[in-house]
Amino acid sequence: MKPVSPFLELDDTPRAEVTFDGAPLRLPEGANLAAALLAAGIDVFRNTPVSGAPRGPFCMMGACFDCLVEIDGVVRQACMIEVSPGLQIHRPHAQEADDVQA
Repeated sequence: MKPVSPFLELDDTPRAEVTFDGAPLRLPEGANLAAALLAAGIDVFRNTPVSGAPRGPFCMMGACFDCLVEIDGVVRQACMIEVSPGLQIHRPHAQEADDVQA
């Protein structure tokens, strides 16, 4: 059962199978990853290294770095990535969040 989300998804879009912290998800292929994760009910993408405060997408244009996720071992901004099949997405560890690649 999909969690309650204030974001709507388009029903006729082809789906890509990905994982988020090991949980399987079917997200709209080619969609903005941050938007697709929000629509899937995931609103915490990482925790800050100092206080552990939860963070999720804020600006949706690559300026704020709040939507950092680890994809295939590389920490990136989810709002700058398109959904593609097979992505293995994880919440980044605090020490890895400082090594961002856009």
